[in-house]
Amino acid sequence: MGLLDIFRISQIKEENERLKSDNATLQAKINSLGVNEYYETKQKIEELEHEASTSLEKTNSDIASNNTIIFNLRQEISELEEKNSKLQKSVASQERKVSKCKELYKSIDYAINNFFNLDIPYSNCKLSTKDFDDLELISPSVTLKLHCMDVKSLRKAYKENEKQISKLLDQYSSRYTTKANKSIYNLMVIALRAEIQNILYNLKYEKLEKSIDDVKTISAKYLKIAGEGNQSIAGTLTKFIGEIEYLFINAVKIEYNYYVKKEQARQEQLAIREQMRQEAEERKALENERKKIAKEEEKYNNEISKIQETIAQTTDQSDLEKLKARILELQEQLGQVIIKKEEITNLQNGKAGTVYVISNLGSFGEDVFKIGMTRRLDPQDRINELGSASVPFKFDVHSFIFSDDAVSLENKMHQILNDRRVNKVNLRKEFFKISIDELETLVEEIDPSAEFNKTMIAEEFRQSISSDEVYSSDYSLDDDPDDE
Repeated sequence: MGLLDIFRISQIKEENERLKSDNATLQAKINSLGVNEYYETKQKIEELEHEASTSLEKTNSDIASNNTIIFNLRQEISELEEKNSKLQKSVASQERKVSKCKELYKSIDYAINNFFNLDIPYSNCKLSTKDFDDLELISPSVTLKLHCMDVKSLRKAYKENEKQISKLLDQYSSRYTTKANKSIYNLMVIALRAEIQNILYNLKYEKLEKSIDDVKTISAKYLKIAGEGNQSIAGTLTKFIGEIEYLFINAVKIEYNYYVKKEQARQEQLAIREQMRQEAEERKALENERKKIAKEEEKYNNEISKIQETIAQTTDQSDLEKLKARILELQEQLGQVIIKKEEITNLQNGKAGTVYVISNLGSFGEDVFKIGMTRRLDPQDRINELGSASVPFKFDVHSFIFSDDAVSLENKMHQILNDRRVNKVNLRKEFFKISIDELETLVEEIDPSAEFNKTMIAEEFRQSISSDEVYSSDYSLDDDPDDE
């Protein structure tokens, strides 16, 4: 090996050392730049993407499975709803049949309880074998128009009752075998028909009990007349009168329902007029309040303007601070006035108002509540007005429910509690028989934010029953002679 080779080897070694040094330097730069972390992060991202892809596929699979389950459940619900609809129709049909059976049962029970007679000759019960072609139609010569025929539901009920009467007349007509007995029966039927028409014609509102008593009186009178004429048919006539009397009373009740509906319609009109009157009074009160608020607003604005003019002419820093503080105070008060003005405007222009729930233990007893509506700015004013003179004790307030549409809210609550009305004819009497717990639940369902007080304070009433002493507002303190 020559010197040249040795020199070249030395150069190569030096080059290798330099390259190693450069490599180390580059590696250090790579590490400082985070290239290794980048590749590691990239690998981690790829792994996470793979996991996410797998999870997404599983989620999509679960969604598809759940959609299938939902579809099947909806089909089942649809089928069940269809079955439920059919069952409801079937139940309604059965209820109608049961209702007819109840009427038949009541008729039979009424006849048995009032006219049952065990001493009936067999001859009065056997079927006739003679020809009754000469039988005339049994009906009054004049038929009066009944009011119930003007109402669809009542017309249907009356015709159904008439069918029962006609069926009963045919049934008993075939039991009389002699012309004399048949004539007595026919004359009685004609007379009874005329009498019931006369009772129906003279029927008036609040005269139901009197009309029912008239039916019973007439039945007893004709039974006595017929029985005295021929004792052999007295038993059969007694049964007949018992059954026909029940159906005649039914006819009176059906006709009376017309007058009930007519009274309800009249009371509804009166309720509308009363509501219009109250609304007019409330609008007038709100207008007066609005004018009062407008004057207050003008007063504050004028005062603020005066102070602002004073500020413009004042140079003393201390006075300026006081004047600015006074302006802030007035602006705060003005803001409250403006808020109140907006409340009045909303009450005037919209349907906003307050539905109230109140009770009066001393006047109406427990579990009786009045539910009404007012547009008063302070609803307590209306409660005080109700309790001022019409009742002996003050009302207790259980809840105030503010609503943007108070009329609809009041109607909704009245509709829900319609079957709980104390007065089912005069709808202006907004009193309902319901427990305090049920009422609290109803208020909470309608407006969860509304406060509800379950306590019936009835302070004046409780004080009144706890003592026989008559309370007085007059109080005098006699001078003690020992102090002189």
